[in-house]
Amino acid sequence: MEWKFEPTLERISALMDLLGSPQRSCPVIHIAGTNGKTSTARMIEALLRERNLRVGRYTSPHLRSMRERICVDGAPLSEERFAEVYADILPYVEMIDAKGVRISFFEILTAMAFAAFADAPVDVVVLETGMGGTFDATNVADGAVSVVTPISLDHVDYLGPDIRSIAGEKAGIIKPGGVAVLAQQELPAAEVLMRRVAETGVTVAREGLEFGVLHRELAVGGQLLRLQGLKGVYEDVFLPLYGEHQASNAACALAAVETLAGTGEPLDADLVRQAFAGVRSPGRLEVVKRGPTVMVDAAHNIAGMEATVRALTESFAFDRLIGVVAMMADKDVPAMLGALEPVLTEVVVTRNSSPRSMDVDRLAELAREVFGPERVHEVPRLDDAIDKAIALADQGDDLGGGGVLITGSVVTSGDARTLLRAADV
Repeated sequence: MEWKFEPTLERISALMDLLGSPQRSCPVIHIAGTNGKTSTARMIEALLRERNLRVGRYTSPHLRSMRERICVDGAPLSEERFAEVYADILPYVEMIDAKGVRISFFEILTAMAFAAFADAPVDVVVLETGMGGTFDATNVADGAVSVVTPISLDHVDYLGPDIRSIAGEKAGIIKPGGVAVLAQQELPAAEVLMRRVAETGVTVAREGLEFGVLHRELAVGGQLLRLQGLKGVYEDVFLPLYGEHQASNAACALAAVETLAGTGEPLDADLVRQAFAGVRSPGRLEVVKRGPTVMVDAAHNIAGMEATVRALTESFAFDRLIGVVAMMADKDVPAMLGALEPVLTEVVVTRNSSPRSMDVDRLAELAREVFGPERVHEVPRLDDAIDKAIALADQGDDLGGGGVLITGSVVTSGDARTLLRAADV
């Protein structure tokens, strides 16, 4: 099971030792947080590659193919290379397993990523935690820069029941000798993170104090930003992503790369503009079809869903917006449905391909409590649910037109992208 959480780094550390410690082969930018990690990782990668550095990026979960998680030079490992890396590390995995403590699925993927990056070789690794921080398998690496994106409630069964305990787990990626780049946080999370900063003696850069978004305005296909970096101000930065949260992610990414650059001078402004203009974050309020407009979004917790709703309200004007929703049974489904209710005209509930997906009948029952029976449609299959939503969106005669939002889970987003033949990631 991928998310079987055990508070130990013993297995992955032992495996890294057998592999020759590939996690130490180059500088690492390590990213933890509840929401925004993958988008921030992609932005950091874009900035580094624009500086002509070879970058390894490790993110999770994937949308379509597991190979997406391990990228070199902006591209997932090929099928052949993915298989080669697995075959290369398998004998060492079997040596650890023989000791009676089996390596987990996520630990194997993490080891594969480090091995692939060291073999490439890459100049910098951009490393996203899977879940948590202190005991996440990625934490065998010591980040030269540790980035903590906004922390909110998620995975409470594993990480703790409140923001403070979750922040304590994620703060574990902050290591002595590094630099901590912190997104704006709720006060309990901020207190925990700053205590970790004091304990480790690292240099800290905080959004809203040392760096941040000075100005943002809507633009066709995204937003135009004025960013305060750690070493200068960057004007007229076009970001082809929607929402205030993505602007914040961009500011954090910029601060992380400025820090790694290690000079007192700002980054080249044209380089920054070119890098951000080319950023993509598939499955994050991504328009995958027009006529009507169909968007997919990977929001899977209440904070993520609220950010999606704010971005949607700010950036789009639909007369009719139909939701297609499939969520995991272990999430706070009523709260996420409640966040969606003000912006959806009607909702089509369904399920995704994960065995953790909530039963359609149960999801429909919860949706009716939030939306009322007349606004809820129950469709067992996601492909049929998408067709139903598109038909409902097309019924409106108003000038603003109709739209479809497919959301509720990373798996839902990935399944929908596959069904709608969205471009590869």
